[in-house]
Amino acid sequence: MNASIKVWRSDPEGGAQPGLVSYQVSYEEGDTVLQGLFSIYDNEESVAFRYGCRFKRCGLCAMEVNGRPRLACRTPMKDGLTVKPLRALPVIRIMAPQGNYDYHNKYFSDEPKYLVPCQLPAGEEEAIQDLVLKAYRVLGCRGWGRLDIMIDAATRRPSLLEINTSPGMTGHSLVPMSARAAGISYEDLCLQVLASAALDQRKGAWGQ
Repeated sequence: MNASIKVWRSDPEGGAQPGLVSYQVSYEEGDTVLQGLFSIYDNEESVAFRYGCRFKRCGLCAMEVNGRPRLACRTPMKDGLTVKPLRALPVIRIMAPQGNYDYHNKYFSDEPKYLVPCQLPAGEEEAIQDLVLKAYRVLGCRGWGRLDIMIDAATRRPSLLEINTSPGMTGHSLVPMSARAAGISYEDLCLQVLASAALDQRKGAWGQ
């Protein structure tokens, strides 16, 4: 069987404009998107993607397939797919009273303002999204997470503070708020998180 799929390509060092490139892929019933990407790589080694199935690092091959987070190793290969890297949700800018985002203001108060769209100067939100995605990958994170940063008011340079690999999902939580700004409902957010979930099973686990 043959499939036509579109894969997002980016070459920052080469100066080429990022965008979707169409490929023809031969596949058999039961093949996955990850196998399709390997087929493309066999003919074009500049295609880059992450995976860890052979190294007991399940979840590394998470990517967007037709606009939804999916594990490439579990998503069936078929005609008409669009494959892109995982994206960062919109940045939320926190405006706390007197700049004091303490425990009370974070969890109990309604005084802090959460700006999304963040209203940062042009280009800053995109730069922050690129930065947090790079940090997420360098740290070997999988699934979902929330990265917190601070911006130096004088230099406008962002600094990474921490990454939360199991962020909250309450009425005050930031991930659902950011997802909502991107047009993702709470229900769909939960389903997307579950779709990319994976369990590492070490040899001998579960009594085996």
